[in-house]
Amino acid sequence: MIARDECGRVSFGRWDYLVQALIVLSLITFALETIPGLSQFHRKLLSYFEFFTVVIFSIEYLLRVILCRPSKSYAFSFFGIVDLVAILPFYISSGVDLRTVRAFRLLRLFRLLKLARYSSAMQRYHRAFMIAREELVLFGFTALIMFYLAAAGIYHFEHIVQPEIFSSVFHSFWWAIATLTTVGYGDIYPITVGGKIFTFFILMIGLGFVAVPTGLFASALSRARDEEKSESSK
Repeated sequence: MIARDECGRVSFGRWDYLVQALIVLSLITFALETIPGLSQFHRKLLSYFEFFTVVIFSIEYLLRVILCRPSKSYAFSFFGIVDLVAILPFYISSGVDLRTVRAFRLLRLFRLLKLARYSSAMQRYHRAFMIAREELVLFGFTALIMFYLAAAGIYHFEHIVQPEIFSSVFHSFWWAIATLTTVGYGDIYPITVGGKIFTFFILMIGLGFVAVPTGLFASALSRARDEEKSESSK
């Protein structure tokens, strides 16, 4: 039985459960392929299963393109692009043994995003992201500016005494990222008084820096839940 609510979210009944199971299994096989010393027999089994899953995902993609009206609205939607990227690496890398091309197989991890279509909770996350996308984009640009200022500042204080570690502003970006995100790996750290004082202020900024997108997304999730409740009550 086929149900239709909006493009990219056409439901195929029990078929959807099969697709969900295959998504999870394909991600497991992706991890199994990385096990060293795997026998040729088991590698063949994994490749056969990969071929089977790609066939199923391809059929699903074509059905959604055909059933959605207009078809382009699905093909260029978020879920349409995710579905395409989930199968494209197989067709790109099949029969080619070039490492640069086979790197595209990492895009198979996009299959995890396919699960978002079948989970109301994941759909709520997507909806929340769409609600807060302008604020998150603005925060992203602000974050880039902060990373640059932090890298330039620590370079100014530490370059003379640690020329190998802080050899340029670009080399200082790793310190800026680890410090502003409050991770603090400790592999790169200031030794001058000015550098330590500057690091203190960057750490204080970093404490609020991490909380901003969390607050934005939490507010958007609450709004998305309220919108779902209002739609279901109609």
